[in-house]
Amino acid sequence: MSWCKTLPIQSLLPLLLVASSAFGSEGYILGGGLEGDSADGLAASIFGEFGLTEKTWISGAIARNTLDLPFREDLETGYGDLGIDHWFKPFGIRAGVAYWGDKDSLESTDWRASVYWRANKFSLAGDYESRDFSFNRSSVDLFPARRGGFDAEGLGLTARFELTDSVSLGLSGMDYDYDVNLRLDNDRGLLELLSFSRLSLINSLVDYRASATLGLKTGPRNWQFDVGTWKGEVDGGTTRSATIRFLNPLGDNADVEFSLGLDDSELYGSVTFFSVFLYFYGGS
Repeated sequence: MSWCKTLPIQSLLPLLLVASSAFGSEGYILGGGLEGDSADGLAASIFGEFGLTEKTWISGAIARNTLDLPFREDLETGYGDLGIDHWFKPFGIRAGVAYWGDKDSLESTDWRASVYWRANKFSLAGDYESRDFSFNRSSVDLFPARRGGFDAEGLGLTARFELTDSVSLGLSGMDYDYDVNLRLDNDRGLLELLSFSRLSLINSLVDYRASATLGLKTGPRNWQFDVGTWKGEVDGGTTRSATIRFLNPLGDNADVEFSLGLDDSELYGSVTFFSVFLYFYGGS
């Protein structure tokens, strides 16, 4: 399971919903973990997904990120997410709301919805996201007023293929449209938003993102290889990322996952990151 698109936690909940459907009954998934990078970024997260019925699940997550910034004291950001999924067989719908950011710098409230179709070996989803941003203009002088806001809308597709019983392939992409021009002149400082970490606030403002995932099952263990890219809306820089993940069972109802990855960013250079997560499962 993956934590990174530009924020570690945002990509987890759809994967939890897919995983829960494999149980085919009411159940739950609980988990938590830590992710850190070589730019002194650290994120701690807990999450859960619960089956209300065989075809309806709710999910939730909270996280806290800490960044070491060169221009001010450390920046701490919070994240919260609540989602619901219902499968009508073969079609389903997902909806959710999330908050992420810091009220003294940059924060966003995100509404998302997906319509998907799922068969035994293939699934396809159309994704929509509406983002409502606000930021403190006293810390980053983008506009004359002290506080301001802007909106963004995203459209995307997500597909998953079960190539064999042990090999799977996933593809995902999202393109965003902003109602203001956020591109800054080269001589304008980004101050604390321009921190050299994959967990920084600036990485929430993306023009587009795309990723591919290859999954391999080796008995009870799972390997996952992720590659992805995204372009910053503010700076126009592109980041490319590669991650390897290893999921190992801890008894019948728990797993541990280790991941190691590398970002190559035009904004913050090369950064390595590592994470460890624990998952606990139950169900009827």
